[in-house]
Amino acid sequence: MAQILALYDKIEISGDIRLETGLHIGGSSEFSPIGALDNVVIRDPLTQEPIIPATSLKGKLRFLLARSESEIGFIPEIKNESLTLRRLFGCGGKEETIPARLQFIDGRFKKESIKELNGKTDLYLTEIKFENTISRTTCIANPRQVERVPAGAEFEFKIIYNVEVMDSQEIIRDFQLIGRGLKLLKEDYLGGSGSRGYGRIKFENISARALRLTNKVCPVSDAEFTRLLKEQ
Repeated sequence: MAQILALYDKIEISGDIRLETGLHIGGSSEFSPIGALDNVVIRDPLTQEPIIPATSLKGKLRFLLARSESEIGFIPEIKNESLTLRRLFGCGGKEETIPARLQFIDGRFKKESIKELNGKTDLYLTEIKFENTISRTTCIANPRQVERVPAGAEFEFKIIYNVEVMDSQEIIRDFQLIGRGLKLLKEDYLGGSGSRGYGRIKFENISARALRLTNKVCPVSDAEFTRLLKEQ
């Protein structure tokens, strides 16, 4: 059984994600008529605006951090990750269950980007990228169409961190790891086709603030949280 720790406060980490190159995070369609897109992006079902799913952000950050920490030549099982990584992203199993301290939120299209792109792209807020794959045995081309959110678009970025201890050193270690993850993702890619140049992003206006939801005072200041996120 998981040991549920106290909740002293929540820290909101927020900012913007700016696309340096086109982004494709795949969705699905109910049918594929002749001439339809082969690969569509995931969209909010109500607004039809593209989103960056929280699961994509969480999964890629954890994947990159696990790779960077590995000392055995390959990514370890979750139960063998560092304690800091396990408590940030969670760990579930018969041997150990640790609730995640981080809560990820879907990245929403910023209003400024909607205004800038609306009516200027192939589809609503997205572009169509034509690609070819060529068989090495037959040399026959297999053209396809990929839907992407174009470079320059911006999404909202938000993560909530649960303050479960009043140990400043443990909280600092957590935020150092979060900051390192953001830096790794900036130098990697988000979504699919990263080896072909897709999904390069930049974090902007990153900051952190205590929401002060209880009468407890977090032992680390908002300015220190922000510094830790930016310096790693």
